Amino acid sequence: MDLIRVRNVEKKYKNGVTAIYDLNLAIEKGSFVFVIGGSGSGKSTLIKMLYREEKPTKGQIIVGGLDVAKLKNKKVYKLRRKLGIVFQDYRLLPKLTVYENVAFALEVIGAKKDEIRVKVLKALEDVDLKNKVHNYPDQLSGGEQQRVAIARAIVNDPKLLLCDEPTGNLDPEKSMEIMKVLNDINKSRGTTIIMATHDKEIVNKMKKQVVTLKDGRLVNFKQKGTYDDEDV
Repeated sequence: MDLIRVRNVEKKYKNGVTAIYDLNLAIEKGSFVFVIGGSGSGKSTLIKMLYREEKPTKGQIIVGGLDVAKLKNKKVYKLRRKLGIVFQDYRLLPKLTVYENVAFALEVIGAKKDEIRVKVLKALEDVDLKNKVHNYPDQLSGGEQQRVAIARAIVNDPKLLLCDEPTGNLDPEKSMEIMKVLNDINKSRGTTIIMATHDKEIVNKMKKQVVTLKDGRLVNFKQKGTYDDEDV
């Protein structure tokens, strides 16, 4: 069953630049998909359209049954509650502890205190940070901060996790730790993961589905793919 359907999507910015041309894509529930491509290929634009930071100029994007392009701005929260987002910069709140940073995602939607505690501890356990609940972001390594960001993104058990260059600020060893965490989340929770990356080593090691974009066009969609320099 498809969680995401992208039909004949084009994205043209106001400055006249077309970032995506006639994109068609279907992503099944429970998939783990890398989106790869060089600078300006449209990776980040695609991710942003999936969480409605950007709207397509033409075409249709369906995420979990919601027609994203047609969503009114005041209804975007309905989409955002179905997904988690992880960025390259961790975007943690510096004055809150690890626990409070993750809990914040549930507090804003009015979850009860008992429910928050159960879900936060489970999410922190899933990213192997249960022993850091009282620490503040500046007491953590970059890899640990990113794991807190992942815990915050999965705490409400979203069906979809969007990751935009989540290992971009990390060394190869920490990057692989993050990939292990994401792989475990995909397997244990059944969360669909879409990750934009330029990290060739990660893509080649993980052997997941690979969507390759070049100059805004889909040039390849492989099952158990690798980072093919010719395509990029």
